[in-house]
Amino acid sequence: MNAVVALAVETASEGYGALIFCGSRQACQKTALLVSQAMPDVGKDILEKRQDIVHDLRSTLVGLDEALEVTVPRGVAFHRLAAEEREILARAYDNRTIRVIVATCSLAAGINLPARRVILQGARMGAEPIGPAMLRQMRGRAGRKGKDEVGESFLCCQSNEFDEVMQLLDANLPHVESSMKLERRGIKRALLEVLTIRLATHEGAIDEYVRRTLLYHSMNKGELNLWVETTMQELQSAGHVRIDATGSYEATPLARATVGSCMTPEDGIFVHDELQRALRAFVMDGEMHVFYMFTPISIWGIGDINWRIFRGEVDRLDESGMRVLEFVGISPAFVNRMANSGRQLPEGDEEQRRVARVHRRFYAAFQLRDLCHEVPIPAIARKYEIARGLVQTLAQTCEGFAAGMISFCHIMGWGMLKSVLEHMSDRLKAGARADLLDLARIPFVKSRTARVFWENGLQSLRAVAEVEAKDLVPLLLLVSEPKCGKRTAQLIPEQAQPRRYNVEKAEDERWQKKLLLKSEVIVEAANRLWGECPRASNGKMLALTCHIAQEQQMDVEADI
Repeated sequence: MNAVVALAVETASEGYGALIFCGSRQACQKTALLVSQAMPDVGKDILEKRQDIVHDLRSTLVGLDEALEVTVPRGVAFHRLAAEEREILARAYDNRTIRVIVATCSLAAGINLPARRVILQGARMGAEPIGPAMLRQMRGRAGRKGKDEVGESFLCCQSNEFDEVMQLLDANLPHVESSMKLERRGIKRALLEVLTIRLATHEGAIDEYVRRTLLYHSMNKGELNLWVETTMQELQSAGHVRIDATGSYEATPLARATVGSCMTPEDGIFVHDELQRALRAFVMDGEMHVFYMFTPISIWGIGDINWRIFRGEVDRLDESGMRVLEFVGISPAFVNRMANSGRQLPEGDEEQRRVARVHRRFYAAFQLRDLCHEVPIPAIARKYEIARGLVQTLAQTCEGFAAGMISFCHIMGWGMLKSVLEHMSDRLKAGARADLLDLARIPFVKSRTARVFWENGLQSLRAVAEVEAKDLVPLLLLVSEPKCGKRTAQLIPEQAQPRRYNVEKAEDERWQKKLLLKSEVIVEAANRLWGECPRASNGKMLALTCHIAQEQQMDVEADI
């Protein structure tokens, strides 16, 4: 650990950026706190920029993490899953306001953050050893052309890891493989796409398409032909493809809906069955059925269900919610048995996987419901015992999946169900109750800000349009005011706490000036939305107004 801290501080002292890769989120936070204690002091200008970052983080939906409140003023941050935090920290690192970022290996294949020095803390990421491909990803960030003239990478390990590290350094990169291989099920999706867009409509055209793939050049031709033939039979039996009177392949509405919604063939069948069940019985006197329909089929990071929490949420459902449980096939008695047994759902066959998918979706739907009821993201994370970033990732994923579900209904010709889903889609985008939807259309006014406006009498676009910009500043300050963190003192060693930077009066005044600039944009955008939207025809004026507001928001963000 001493070597990691020394290498990072040396890089930062010379004015360059350093990336440290750790094996877990907890290790990232601990390492960031340790490095921040040893970072050199900086001038007033840099310190003010870092304090602005603290303010920006505090204004996000997830709020300001107590540890980041300590490390950011020292020029150190750790990479989080929350999209807003990632964007703010990446921008600060790119302009060298933040000098050191500590992250897990997910950053190596994600955001473009080059560095002068890359430091790997150990030869494992989580429980798995680093592979040669991942090592190349991490080391490739050092000395990126256009950012640094030179780059260095260090792998700091314990003595008992030395042999494993040497084997890693000598290992060859794995061969490139086609994503259409059987175990990845990519060929079924690929064939469904070319049939749907009519790139191929008969066997000769399909054979020509397959011959132009990497898969064709990497496996036995006879085996591949049999594989393609079997896949086409599966697509026909599943109802994705049919043969017309001329003997050509034709994509069915199910296939067009699946491709148009960016789903795999298997997911398309699952969604089709769920939506058909909803057509027979959709619970309209509550919200849980819509939230369930908007919850993605596969949710990264959810992992195992906490059945104790699941049971508690089921017990609190009203009569409408209990009917939704029945319609989707979940038994409260079964949930209770799983909570008492402490086991997880078996997924040995297709039916077991379908049952597990339904339960995971409903479990995530509870979190989506809380988001749309304006429960703060940190509170949801604590309630379901998951990372805050996962909650925000769920919200963003659900927004895209909801658009896919609406598109699916449109292509299938299910207009009434599409209308029901569209009605709730706006709430999902705003992350708020129905009464805040108009306010949430204003730039810079997210669900939390909209609720503060509403509770202080600004309950319509007209009310915001008529207010003085300076009168919005206290409300924006109220949104971004710090909350006392009970865990901060436990996160940092006692001797490190005097190094914390508090917001002084001069910084408060500077921040208020920036909030005034933001307030002017809010008032002007509200004026446009209120004055022009009622006269809009076919949505053209609304689109123009929103485009102007978005451009102005980008300009202000650049000024800030």
